Amino acid sequence: DEDFERRDQRYKGQQYSHLYYCRLHKFREVLGSIVQSSLPRVPVSPILGLKDGKRCVVIGTVYKQMKLKPSILDEYAKERTKPLATASSFMHSEDYLVLEDASGRVKLVGSMIVPSNYVTGIVIAAWGQGGKDGDFFVRQIIEPGLPPQSPLPSITGKPACPYLKFRDKYVALVSGLRIGSDHCNPLQIQLLVDHLTGHLGDEQEQMLSAQVVRLIVAGNSLDVQYNLLAGQAISAKDQARLTEPVKELDIVLAQVTAAMPVDIMPGANDPANFTLPQQPLHKCLFPGASAYSTFLSATNPHRFELDGIEFLGTSGQNVDDLEKYSEAKDVIELMERTLRWRHIAPSAPDTLAGCFPYTDKDPFVLDTCPHVYFCGNQKSFMTRLVTGMYICLALHRLFLTADCFLVEGKLVRAISIPRFCDSGTAVMVTCSDRLFVGFQHR
Repeated sequence: DEDFERRDQRYKGQQYSHLYYCRLHKFREVLGSIVQSSLPRVPVSPILGLKDGKRCVVIGTVYKQMKLKPSILDEYAKERTKPLATASSFMHSEDYLVLEDASGRVKLVGSMIVPSNYVTGIVIAAWGQGGKDGDFFVRQIIEPGLPPQSPLPSITGKPACPYLKFRDKYVALVSGLRIGSDHCNPLQIQLLVDHLTGHLGDEQEQMLSAQVVRLIVAGNSLDVQYNLLAGQAISAKDQARLTEPVKELDIVLAQVTAAMPVDIMPGANDPANFTLPQQPLHKCLFPGASAYSTFLSATNPHRFELDGIEFLGTSGQNVDDLEKYSEAKDVIELMERTLRWRHIAPSAPDTLAGCFPYTDKDPFVLDTCPHVYFCGNQKSFMTRLVTGMYICLALHRLFLTADCFLVEGKLVRAISIPRFCDSGTAVMVTCSDRLFVGFQHR
């Protein structure tokens, strides 16, 4: 989590322009190499250097002009010019895309442009030609694609524990406990603890529980009544109502940390900083669990490695925001887009406003590709295998004579973790060479 920690970062009034510049500079090199290999005869041109009818490639940051996009200025306007929009979606048929680089910006047009598939903040390369009206007619969009990935280790040898019949290890994923809310069922949480610690079920179930080597709690573990914090002194009764959920969560974590390592990530409703990347929850909140060396308070996003398998996940804010400003069949498709864009939070800081204004880097850019990618606090459990295949269609016979498929051999297991308070469901993923062929859902 070194990339997501803000130990040396201080806010000194800086703006977000530095963040966008670092993002564009990073992806200009990536996309430039892809364009050079796939379209070697096509020049890369700055936006101000576009000429009418001349085919070229432009690389820039996408800005999505949205008619229903909410603005803080609308609250102070005397006359509202925008129609009312639902809170779940802000898309409109008149939305369009604009590409911007260091020299200028241009509107993207053409049948290849589907504004509902994109959001503000991603960096792409567009192959096409400039028009007389100042627009850029796009024939092909090139995305960064999946970043480099380390090879998946081969699991061989004897089981780590002689009492186990199988060599598989499992990582348990859970999110949305929401301890302290009306939807929280203490019995469900205790059943989860008993199952993970091997105090539930028959011998076969206990054998399976013994193979769980790590628990990841992916955000929204608490439901704190922040309405009690009105900037005034609160009564002893209200203090107890605020602290009781934290104490209950500490008791739950202490039971599990006595049996296995536990990583807890902050979420949107947890007592942590609002801006992404969220910093670890303070250990003083968990005096019982933090006494164990197996307890880790992690950042959000959270990246870790287990037996050569790289995990990366968030508490769900990134895909929740993408769902409001773009269309997709399901959450997994949104997660797949973030992988192919090489950016896990592209809408930050435009619509995902909770983002720290970095000046020297963009921590959400993916330099390496994980083997397992998860997002917490979703409506239902879903999983899909994302393959690293870059496809360049033969749109012009002058440069390509046939369809060109470049298989990169990258595989990512994408997982949508349901809210535990609503579903009573946790997810277990195997950490073995069956990672991409076998998956178990509990």
